Amino acid sequence: MIVSASYRTDIPAFHASWFLGRLEAGFAEVRNPYGGAPYRVSLRSPEATGFVLWTRNIKPLLTELGAVAARAPFVVQFTITGYPRPLEPHVIDAEAAIAQVATLRRDWGPRAAVWRYDPILVSSLTSAEWHRTGFAKLASALRGQVDEVVVSFADLYRKSARNLAAAARQHSFTWRDPAPEEKRTLLSELVEVAAEHRMRLTLCTEPDLAAAAVPARCIDAERLSDIAGYAILAREKGNRSGCLCAESRDIGAYDTCAQGCVYCYAVQSHARAARRIRELDPGTPSLG
Repeated sequence: MIVSASYRTDIPAFHASWFLGRLEAGFAEVRNPYGGAPYRVSLRSPEATGFVLWTRNIKPLLTELGAVAARAPFVVQFTITGYPRPLEPHVIDAEAAIAQVATLRRDWGPRAAVWRYDPILVSSLTSAEWHRTGFAKLASALRGQVDEVVVSFADLYRKSARNLAAAARQHSFTWRDPAPEEKRTLLSELVEVAAEHRMRLTLCTEPDLAAAAVPARCIDAERLSDIAGYAILAREKGNRSGCLCAESRDIGAYDTCAQGCVYCYAVQSHARAARRIRELDPGTPSLG
């Protein structure tokens, strides 16, 4: 089973010690966010066949990745957007993130990291033209470091829309959900920019826009197989309609990331998330 660590939180940035401890223990426990009893996920081979690490800052884990690779091959889904601070108040600078990706490329090879320009939020701070310019700048800086960039447009669930609206009032900006044709136009332009910089642009779970870009497989057994040098078999089992990811188990928990991104679906309150991080016992089997 491929282990996802984690699309619910940034484990490398905020829970690296906990994760390394769970690797030593050989398992993590997960509390189902929708109710039900906790369940155990093995982090040992042969049960754990690969790891997908989702992050905006892998520095706390960077020198310990050998401990991950000793268990199973890994790939890093690394989000870099370069958004203004009112939208991403606690994210590291894009330049620092790009340097970390370069280190991953140097130490772990050309397939070790995937760049995520995700989600695309259209606002008075980040217009479509802003995205064209910013994406091109980041793609130029990441040329030769990654071969794929994953994009998607912001899905504004109730709590993310509430947090975004509060930030908009505080920082005096506006935001909107673009019409499908506007999204397709922007995607087509970003596909061309990515290709100019020798990377493929893929689209994460946007079936209505699939004609504009190749669908993504964020949990990608083929990429993990390339890294491992042997076949990693996993059936397709997405998390929602249109998702082409391989089957995986996620070991994270909601409300445990302190990046503070105001559009985030995984955090209801930044203050609550920061408090939970401070209070977490690194020896606990579960982040939840």
